[in-house]
Amino acid sequence: MENRYPKKATVSVHKDFVIDEVDPRLFGGFVEHLGRCVYGGIYEPDHPNADDEGFRTDVLGLTKELKMPVMRYPGGNFVSGYNWEDGIGPRSDRPRRLDPAWKSIETNEVGINEFVSWCKKADTEPMIAVNLGTKGPDSARNMVEYCNHGSGTFYSDLRRQHGYDDPHAIKLWCLGNEMDGPWQMGHKTAAEYGRVACETAKLMKWVDPAIELVVCGSSFRGMRTFAEWEATVLQHAYDYVDYISIHSYYGNPNNNTLDFLAKSDEMDAFIKEVVAICDYVKAKKKSKQTMMLSFDEWNVWFHSREGDKEIKPWTQAPPLLQDQYTFEDALLVGSMMITLLNNADRVKIGCLAQLVNVIAPIMTEPGGKAWRQTTFFPFKYTSTNGRGTVLRQSVKCDSCRLDDGRSIPSICSSVVHDPKSGSVSVFAVNRDLSSPMSFELNLAGFGVFKPAEWVELAHPDLKAVNTADKPDEVTPRVKAGAKFDNGWLTAELSPASWNMIRLVEES
Repeated sequence: MENRYPKKATVSVHKDFVIDEVDPRLFGGFVEHLGRCVYGGIYEPDHPNADDEGFRTDVLGLTKELKMPVMRYPGGNFVSGYNWEDGIGPRSDRPRRLDPAWKSIETNEVGINEFVSWCKKADTEPMIAVNLGTKGPDSARNMVEYCNHGSGTFYSDLRRQHGYDDPHAIKLWCLGNEMDGPWQMGHKTAAEYGRVACETAKLMKWVDPAIELVVCGSSFRGMRTFAEWEATVLQHAYDYVDYISIHSYYGNPNNNTLDFLAKSDEMDAFIKEVVAICDYVKAKKKSKQTMMLSFDEWNVWFHSREGDKEIKPWTQAPPLLQDQYTFEDALLVGSMMITLLNNADRVKIGCLAQLVNVIAPIMTEPGGKAWRQTTFFPFKYTSTNGRGTVLRQSVKCDSCRLDDGRSIPSICSSVVHDPKSGSVSVFAVNRDLSSPMSFELNLAGFGVFKPAEWVELAHPDLKAVNTADKPDEVTPRVKAGAKFDNGWLTAELSPASWNMIRLVEES
């Protein structure tokens, strides 16, 4: 039963007290050759909505709604056994390969050139991972030459023979994927990986000095090698890379909602721990460079784990990792996006993993419909309205008590000021499951505002989902009642709700 006596949260910000400007690449995505993400996801040439290159236009339309400036590709675990040359040239000449990472058949119908073409249609930029598992520096530098060099060399002229006269000019590259994981093809110790990452980075930047490189951090916070891995890898590669990666997936297998919603606080702690390690290495090396973070895999992932065990191995585009997301999952995704915004001074790149069908905000039927999962909406509205400068907050609020005795703040919030338009966007999750929240925001140092838009995502059933037949079961609604008076925004947030309130300056 809903508590009619609302809890209270008071948040104070000032336009001169900032965290940092948001790098638009914070709102990136991820396309891996896994399950039905590529084949049956972005690419389905026999689909009624396929374009002349075989890409589903309905998926392209939904991708554009998310406004993802960067898209990581082709993996993920997949990349550690991938030969990029299998995916170039005439399709009739491309080999079918076993993919040990996901025990699937890879047809190589889609490769780097097709993906770059898709990125242009999707209004995004490619972020390419190179294979440092079964391959190494030579393969990586050849791929950079193929993609980014103009002409007059073996690999650049090979690209031109394949019909791409202009270089792809891919700026962002990942030095492998999760190389600390024993599950990874070509798994390495921190010292082994640090050395090969350093030498690969040097070669790649010698071919194209304009590129930016992401070195592998820990696969997740719970790894036994966490912290030591980062320190060792950066000791080798610090001077040659621009970002270190960070990955996290969260689940709710015990069906404890409050504990689940507290995972965004764990995400925040993970970020701050990695930042501390980076700054330790910076001090140790007496470097002038500040290492930034690329949170290039993050999401909710647990629904599909048991079902995936029943899928027959060595099939083509099997329905792996097809989590059906609940309203509860959308609340955590919204909270995780708030965490990314509040760490915008060090987290410059973020990739929601993944885009279509595989733990994704977009789902499709083979030959049929495409629809938005519950998690689509907090991502869309944060990506659309979270551009600008993140403000530091002073937060006073009631708390929620977890089963283990810990308490978490009832409010999870971020405030973003767009200096160009003068608007302020407030993102807030009321994590209290039964009580509404009286939300008050003190906008000191600003002028006079008026509420222009309030979007709320709420549902009486935490386990509600969207399906092909009921695609709008969980969907945002426009809400009224937010007020601005004498420098204060006031609004009552529903229990267990995600909110975006946008303010514009009074003319």
